[in-house]
Amino acid sequence: MKRFYPITIAMAWAASSMLAVGCAKSLELNVDSQAIDRSEHFAPHSYANMLQKATPSVVSVHTARIVKVARGGSTPQDEFLRRFFGVPTPRYEQQSEPQEQLQPQGIGSGVIVSEDGYIITNNHVVSDQRGDTADEILVQLSDGTELEAEIIGNDPLTDVAIIKVEAKDLPAITIADSDNIAVGDVVFAIGNPMEVGLTVTQGIVSATNRSIGIYGDRGYESFIQTDASINPGNSGGALIDSQGRLVGINSAIISRSGGNIGIGFAIPSNLAISISQQLADSGEVRRGFLGVSIADVTPDIAEAFGMENTKGVLINDVEEDSAADAGGLERGDIVTAVDGKTVESANQFRIRIGHTAPETTIELQLLRDGEPMTLELEVGSASGRLAMGANELLDGVEVSTVDEEASQSYRIPSNVEGLVISSVSAESPYARSLIEGTVIIEINDRKVETVSDAREAIKSGVNKLFVYSRGRTGYLALRVE
Repeated sequence: MKRFYPITIAMAWAASSMLAVGCAKSLELNVDSQAIDRSEHFAPHSYANMLQKATPSVVSVHTARIVKVARGGSTPQDEFLRRFFGVPTPRYEQQSEPQEQLQPQGIGSGVIVSEDGYIITNNHVVSDQRGDTADEILVQLSDGTELEAEIIGNDPLTDVAIIKVEAKDLPAITIADSDNIAVGDVVFAIGNPMEVGLTVTQGIVSATNRSIGIYGDRGYESFIQTDASINPGNSGGALIDSQGRLVGINSAIISRSGGNIGIGFAIPSNLAISISQQLADSGEVRRGFLGVSIADVTPDIAEAFGMENTKGVLINDVEEDSAADAGGLERGDIVTAVDGKTVESANQFRIRIGHTAPETTIELQLLRDGEPMTLELEVGSASGRLAMGANELLDGVEVSTVDEEASQSYRIPSNVEGLVISSVSAESPYARSLIEGTVIIEINDRKVETVSDAREAIKSGVNKLFVYSRGRTGYLALRVE
């Protein structure tokens, strides 16, 4: 039986749109893409020299919001006297008009990535649960200097934000190629946990390409997992390798208590830099889109397709007139690599395509009918489809084909064909109307067997769905906004 534990981040979650403030420009970064030396030798007795160079690149980020409060509002003591001794509220308080006041929102961390003041942090550090960004941001450097910062852009789907301070010759961190890290590499988490001040903890890379679902079905997750101690306040701080180079941005932990238990997650530096560069250039993120429905290659699928391993992604469906269709991808293809880099899962493939700029030509290595081949195609633009996951039919509603595994899991008779609802998010506007395990057979009198069939059949307004649910078939009216 699965057990679920709370996922803790330094501050409230956010779901805001990208935001552009002030002048944007390309980032001037210090990059070192060489892999670390993993030859067998004794570990150093101290990392002090390396850390003395790296830690000044990490800052504390203090945020505040403007709230309206009653002028001369009563104190807790005034409230106590009023409730228990009948002392009236002063007249000037009863008639006072609310006034605006700065209220602290939270504290996180950030990483200086350019000498002229660009700092990467988490979106949830500079935004609240409603997605509203902070009204004031104060950055404290390692030497105690305090500087006001402005938000250049933020991306809720990756939890990356970039802010800027007006300064020169700042200690910008050196950035590593996070694709080169491996399980077992020594790493250090640097940040301001629990407001105690700049702190360094040590651990190793516990896993890579980890997806834990904290950004929802629309998010892009490919975390570095580490046992380096990460606590509230570390969010937005640096995860560095043994050479002092940035490999990740600390983002979340899994914990029963809210404190660290050795399961922390960082956004890979390659992903964080890619998003930050786009935000600095234009204030928004343009994501690539192919128009395919995809799935992981399970051992059974690998055997059925004559594969020696499960590395790759199965193309379940190709949308008509999509970038994938124009490029020659077909249903049943198994993509094994993108531009020479191996694809190990559907999530990894989705992230790589999503973070490829539209109109970029890519090379796909794939298997078709058991034979290896290569395709070149131009990546399309997600644009309005940005919010949709690969198997997402509606906001927060994912579907999949009725295969043998689904039939067994949901006890679907062999004569029922269509799309089974595989998950419904609790936050979905359709959570009360649709339940997991329901099979959608027809939408508006049109049979649906693929995600693209369903997307083409569904429309804004009231839709007529013919479904199989709990042993019966029947019609369901569903309003889609």
